Amino acid sequence: MKIDYTAIVKQDGDWWIGWVEEVPGVNAQERTKEELMNSLREALREAIELNREDARSAAHGDFVEEPLVL
Repeated sequence: MKIDYTAIVKQDGDWWIGWVEEVPGVNAQERTKEELMNSLREALREAIELNREDARSAAHGDFVEEPLVL
């Protein structure tokens, strides 16, 4: 399943800074826009994996995963 996310990016002096609009706390700062986009992708992957682990841990044992489509 492919999910699209939105990166909000801007150049601030010598730095590029950015945020993933849909996921609080996913942000990065790099020297180039390309490096920024790569860092945002990696930060998003890590955040999703951590959230997945937290949710599974909170469910304690038997649970069912159901697709959720907006």
